[in-house]
Amino acid sequence: MHIILGLLGAIVSLLYILDRLGIDIGWLNPFSWARRRAWAKKYEGDPIYAVEDPVHVAAILVVGVARLGGDVSAEQKQAIVNAFGSTFSLNENDANGLYISAQHLLGAPQIIENQLNGVVDKHSGVFNAEQSESLLGLIRATVEAPTETQRSFVESIAARLETPAAGVWG
Repeated sequence: MHIILGLLGAIVSLLYILDRLGIDIGWLNPFSWARRRAWAKKYEGDPIYAVEDPVHVAAILVVGVARLGGDVSAEQKQAIVNAFGSTFSLNENDANGLYISAQHLLGAPQIIENQLNGVVDKHSGVFNAEQSESLLGLIRATVEAPTETQRSFVESIAARLETPAAGVWG
């Protein structure tokens, strides 16, 4: 028994000396490692996947589908902002802020489709049947003369959002 206690004392002494010399021994704590790993994944991840509010998810999808067809014109932006105001019962400033935040979260034109697919996959069970219909109507109303890419993506969204869940617009 005295040998085990001596060995443990030597290990603790060695770890204490390493810590005092400035050598990181934090890797020995699995709980600390798990917290650091979770924080690194959250910090380094795309912030678009951290959005949880159904209204913001819907705004990201509407703006993203509009951007799939190229740059959004001023008239189309105003139509989207007006649609946000009427659909989500927002005033002009809040609807404009919702558009700006959705625009900001979307990445470069080359990765928008991948981002939107990820958002739809993550939030497919969030919307109930009424919200899904409202979202699809909102997308179809704000996208004038849809391109083939936009049309196929809207059909893809419609197929993936069929799963009803409880919830209301915020």
